[in-house]
Amino acid sequence: MRLLILFLLLLNISVVRAEQATVVNPPYQEPKVVFEFYFDEPAKINSALYWVRSYINPLTESPYDYAPEFMNIKVVIHGTEIVSLAKKNYEKYKEAVERMKYYHQLGVEFRICGLAAQDFDYEIKDFQSFVKVVPSAMVDIGHWQQQGYAIIKPEIMDKKFSTEEIR
Repeated sequence: MRLLILFLLLLNISVVRAEQATVVNPPYQEPKVVFEFYFDEPAKINSALYWVRSYINPLTESPYDYAPEFMNIKVVIHGTEIVSLAKKNYEKYKEAVERMKYYHQLGVEFRICGLAAQDFDYEIKDFQSFVKVVPSAMVDIGHWQQQGYAIIKPEIMDKKFSTEEIR
């Protein structure tokens, strides 16, 4: 009887080990998305840009193979991170600006809230040449949502533990 129970336990363990997650490839369509950037610290734009990368990269790879120029992606900026796009702050935010320039070359539109620009005492001439200044981030986001765009608002949190600590 003990041998039978041991055999059944071993059989059950081997079945559990054979089970695993399944990879699926949903039928994603060409994207229409607006990323809303509104952060309490300008440096958080660096992490938020990884959200854009995480959106683009899987869609440009197999099985989707979408060309970036067929992705309608907009980033609406209206928080403290607006300072990263001021020409005078280029050296301080060079890494983020260069990444945004790269994404812009792929077709991503970067849009700055005109009201936020006024709050920071910026004029249109103060910004990088690849950005567009819109009257209001809220109106712009609402407009794109009415056009069928999905809205993604990255939440950038402070990392307290390393991956290895919590794995």
